[in-house]
Amino acid sequence: MKVPFLDLKSQFREVEQEVLPMMKEAMENALFIGGPQVTGFEEEFGAFCSSKYCVGVNSGTDALRFALLAAGVGSGDEVITVPNTFIATTEAISQVGARPVFVDIDGDTYNMDVSRIGEAITPRTRAIVPVHIYGQPADMDPILEIAQQSNLVVIEDACQAHGALYKGRRAGSMGLAGCFSFYPGKNLGAYGEAGAVVTQSEEMADKMRMIRDHGQAKKYYHDLEGYNGRLDAIQAGVLRIKLKRLEAWSQARRQNAGRYNELLSRIEGVTVPVEPGGYRHVYHLYVILVEDRDALQDYLGEKGIATGLHYPVPLHLQKAYAGQGYEAGAFPVTERVASRVLSLPMFPELVKEQVEYVADCIGQFMEKR
Repeated sequence: MKVPFLDLKSQFREVEQEVLPMMKEAMENALFIGGPQVTGFEEEFGAFCSSKYCVGVNSGTDALRFALLAAGVGSGDEVITVPNTFIATTEAISQVGARPVFVDIDGDTYNMDVSRIGEAITPRTRAIVPVHIYGQPADMDPILEIAQQSNLVVIEDACQAHGALYKGRRAGSMGLAGCFSFYPGKNLGAYGEAGAVVTQSEEMADKMRMIRDHGQAKKYYHDLEGYNGRLDAIQAGVLRIKLKRLEAWSQARRQNAGRYNELLSRIEGVTVPVEPGGYRHVYHLYVILVEDRDALQDYLGEKGIATGLHYPVPLHLQKAYAGQGYEAGAFPVTERVASRVLSLPMFPELVKEQVEYVADCIGQFMEKR
């Protein structure tokens, strides 16, 4: 049996009859940048996230960068985040002139260990960027409390957490701003690059609209230097069509995760994801921890099962951050997870038989160890 890591072709077949006419209309009317598709998506996704404002941008990386800029984070500032994330999180911090400061992660959820935040705060600290990794919300209440006590900004990296819930609140809706990626493989994915920022602050939204469009308040009147970071109309149209299905897709992901949990928790040596009470994990990735991870990945590949590694080298040990001064052992939980983490196939169209086949193959491998 072949089990792909992700099946975007099946998803396209579900939406094809709506997507193709939308694209044809955009081309016939030459509506490519801005316009009703973009404003429509911003209204609908903002409402989905329980946020007053949504600003569509070119990518999740732009979303993070523009939110930090609009919040006033800049040269000489420090921003607390985690090393267990994709580099876009820290690129955005560095590219506004600030310095990423890492704290270790929780060993159960793989999100920011809130008990470590206090020791990382210095007089230069300006913001905290919690990452809702794999689709699981970070523990936001203590993060928000620490931020309030220390007069810090909270920018949520919700790029993997479309529709996730923390104690009834949408991921992205709790900090000053929440940042989303719509890269094609995300739970809500475009057919190219796309992103968005949601916020309750009109001032933040206004600033980000200028930042994404060369600093223009109106055409050819530039209040500041900005970027070319707009969301295009065709991507917005795709996202509007898919957004209507996102809740059903999230439920399918959760159902598949439940099947994985039931089967894999019986296998000694396999650690399955933990979902704390009051959280709603949307399983952008279904991640297990195992010893001999590389050997298991090779074995599953031989059995026709595609897997992924998210992420095999923590950011503090990446060559790009060698100048930060971090060494191996600096964040032991992150490093332990990175050496054992394996992402299994996860997408809404995954069927029961595929999940069972993956679990059976993992069981066979673990019995042979």
